[in-house]
Amino acid sequence: MATHRRIDVSKLGDVTIVRFLDKKILDEAGILELGAELFGLVEQDNRKSLLLNFVGVEFLSSAALGKLITLDRKVKSNKGRMKMSNIRPEILEVFQITKLNKIFDIRKDEAEALSAFA
Repeated sequence: MATHRRIDVSKLGDVTIVRFLDKKILDEAGILELGAELFGLVEQDNRKSLLLNFVGVEFLSSAALGKLITLDRKVKSNKGRMKMSNIRPEILEVFQITKLNKIFDIRKDEAEALSAFA
């Protein structure tokens, strides 16, 4: 199991739950590292069901959104599913403006997202 500096990873049944350790996901180096950790879950660990819990995340840069789009593509090409939960209203607004809320499966909280995998 890889060591993660940017994310906390746990498993509940078949679902891999990812919580972000950074409140603000802004700087390029951090985003590159975050991307590598997230992509590793799909590419190396072969995780099929990912739940990204954004509890505690206050800000996401556009570069971070790019990583999430790439992650979503990797998960789908791996025949997996990805859901998101606990996104602050101001971040959710960015998802809506960019129409990413149409691409991502966004749920209110972790429990709702988990039940959506069933």
